[in-house]
Amino acid sequence: MYLEICDLKKSYGEGSSHTQVLRGISTGIDGGKICAILGPSGSGKSTLLNCIGGLETADSGAILVDGIDICDLKAAELSEYRRDKLGFVFQFYNLVPNLTVRENIQVCQYLTASPLPIDELLETLGLTEHQKKFPSQISGGQQQRCAIARALIKNPQLLLCDEPTGALDSVSSREILMLIEQINRKYGTTILLVTHNTAIRRMAHKVLQIRDGRITEEAENERPVSAAELEEL
Repeated sequence: MYLEICDLKKSYGEGSSHTQVLRGISTGIDGGKICAILGPSGSGKSTLLNCIGGLETADSGAILVDGIDICDLKAAELSEYRRDKLGFVFQFYNLVPNLTVRENIQVCQYLTASPLPIDELLETLGLTEHQKKFPSQISGGQQQRCAIARALIKNPQLLLCDEPTGALDSVSSREILMLIEQINRKYGTTILLVTHNTAIRRMAHKVLQIRDGRITEEAENERPVSAAELEEL
């Protein structure tokens, strides 16, 4: 199993402002699979993703990625983990406004010794004709494609997507989900997809439903539906 999470707990604040966000999460995800993490706002799904991504420090428990417990890593080792193993896609793109599409991708290309070919990636994501444009000159869906390309250029084993369709219309959302599906098939990337959109669960190999910091449902899809066939996006 590529990713194993054991009794993970995370809280914020102290005294009267103390809030328990994750209340003992335990699960596992096989390599090369898409896992959808569903739940209402405040359920803990983004906090879980941030802990897996090394952006948040858990209070207790273990997160094993390819056999290594990242909860035991020191700061420098955690930076190497994020650099070498991870790609992270956020809801609001976080592109550098005064860099072109190509330059935004190259920012992460320079971080790794074995990046994917940038021209191949631009072609795969439908960005070749937009590569010299600035973020303000392309649509929201194209900006999200650029953000995904920036995460993928490092050829990560694990791609973490936090509400990647949350700011997009239904047409662009479907295009992004089809792209995520294509990435999973082409590169064998393990993908964790946090979303509030329940329709997306049908395209995932595994589904986790989280409420109040606990997993309330854990299910496997033996025959995921293609993103092109999803309804009510």
